[in-house]
Amino acid sequence: MILYKVDIAFKEAKETRYWLRLIIDGKIIDGEKVTSVLQECVELIKILSTIIYRTLKKKNF
Repeated sequence: MILYKVDIAFKEAKETRYWLRLIIDGKIIDGEKVTSVLQECVELIKILSTIIYRTLKKKNF
């Protein structure tokens, strides 16, 4: 059950990364302001992917 929720959070974080990149590329908001948020988003994606990987590894998938 928890893996399902983590997977949803992972997908949402990836979508957020996509939109942040569009904002930066489209120069909608100053890139410097969004870059730090984008970096935090990337770090969150790494954390969530590690959780998913370790959970699946424990279950021998």
